[in-house]
Amino acid sequence: MARCELTHVPRVAIDLTVARHQHEAYERTLSALGCRVERIEADDDRPDSVFVEDAAVVFDELAIVLRPGAESRRAEIPGVARALAPHRPLHWIAAPGTVDGGDVLAVARRVFVGRSARTNAAGVEQLWRILAPFGYSVEAVDISGCLHLKSAVTAAGDHTLLINREWIDASRFSDFSLIDTDPSEPFAANVLRIGDALVCAEAFPRTNDRLRAHGLRVRTVAAGELAKAEGGLTCCSLILEPGARMS
Repeated sequence: MARCELTHVPRVAIDLTVARHQHEAYERTLSALGCRVERIEADDDRPDSVFVEDAAVVFDELAIVLRPGAESRRAEIPGVARALAPHRPLHWIAAPGTVDGGDVLAVARRVFVGRSARTNAAGVEQLWRILAPFGYSVEAVDISGCLHLKSAVTAAGDHTLLINREWIDASRFSDFSLIDTDPSEPFAANVLRIGDALVCAEAFPRTNDRLRAHGLRVRTVAAGELAKAEGGLTCCSLILEPGARMS
């Protein structure tokens, strides 16, 4: 992990033992919320491979195997594709398109895609071509100051988003109820929704209190070492709804 890709945070020492403990606690939290956790085999030569979300995006009808913007991460793709193949029909992003899963936010049938250093216009167009026949809309969104779209905004409910307005134009989400991150916690917008619960980083208590004040169920986990590798809570898993696959 010391060789991980970094864009917007400084490189500091990562305690691998603590990172493993934090990841194990993350897995236990998912299990406690009703998930069946499947692990992809570790790859010691791929320092970012723990962040499996960047390799694919999953919908009820299909999974899209992505082409990450960082060339060093493209060797992660085969392992993730093998893991998803039993669960969904696979579609693929091809060169010259690039898409990181962290740039893809799906809320019902709307798919927002961040235009970032890792996701380009060709990748966004390919996502649209793949998803449009299934009834999804695809909307490109500009971001600034952060790595991925889901560093700036994530779903907190069916019609509710958690957002850091400093990194994204909130007017693009005018159809939703918006909860703002606390100004002192700019990285707090990345939360993972599992059913009616939100998995949130314990490092952001003020923002977590705002979520609770809106009646949302919050489960906190320690994720500080993973954050040093520029990873958020959504990055560490691909969530598949059971029984959703369509033939």
